[in-house]
Amino acid sequence: MSDKPVLVSADSGILTVTINRPAVRNAIDRATTLALADAMDRLDADDDLRVGILTGTGDHFCAGMDLKAFLAGERVEIEGRGLGGLTQRPPRKPLIAAVEGYALAGGFEIALACDMIVAAQTARFGIPEVKRGLIAGSGGLVRLPQRIPRQIALEYALTGRMMEAATAAQWGLVNRLTATGAALDMALELAAEITGNAPLAVRASKQIMDFDQNGPEAEVWQRQNAILETVIASQDATEGARAFAEKRKPDWSGI
Repeated sequence: MSDKPVLVSADSGILTVTINRPAVRNAIDRATTLALADAMDRLDADDDLRVGILTGTGDHFCAGMDLKAFLAGERVEIEGRGLGGLTQRPPRKPLIAAVEGYALAGGFEIALACDMIVAAQTARFGIPEVKRGLIAGSGGLVRLPQRIPRQIALEYALTGRMMEAATAAQWGLVNRLTATGAALDMALELAAEITGNAPLAVRASKQIMDFDQNGPEAEVWQRQNAILETVIASQDATEGARAFAEKRKPDWSGI
């Protein structure tokens, strides 16, 4: 196994990014954050890449910030980008978390920064920072109550208790539940389904759904319609209609 903190591979439009520090349950130090940020930049910059998958080596997804690195004075976040280079600035393209084992503290916050979560039945989620005199400051306290009922999110945030994968699925936090060891394979299946669609339309759909839906309704519609006009005028929109009429698979250009 490589000693690189993050492994990256690309195939069929899917970028698979693997946190590779199994000896510390894939905890995040400075080098790991920088490598993850580079991977997210590659995902957004490469037109041949449609979807990203983020996972961890070994039995766990990520146990959060490496506390030894923190105590040694390492700054494990990137200013303006957050933990893993993505909690404050996720990629523009879809990102799926494939979770085995623990996704705790910053690890859970990284999973929450992804667009979808595929989890093994034995996965465990949690933001236990209050047990260490800290708070979930990498997006957990913001995103968790957006994904599940506020009072349930409060319970987990204030107790620091772990959430089982089945409970996470019950609250709609997890897209797919799998057998132990199968999260990555299921995430690849989901990613492949997404890559079969028009890349411009996929990115535009994600962009619109990332809008602040609590803003003025007129402003939301205005921003959506501006993006919609670009999609309608695209070559892919014409290709999609033509392929449907000709009963064949579309040949997407991404423009």
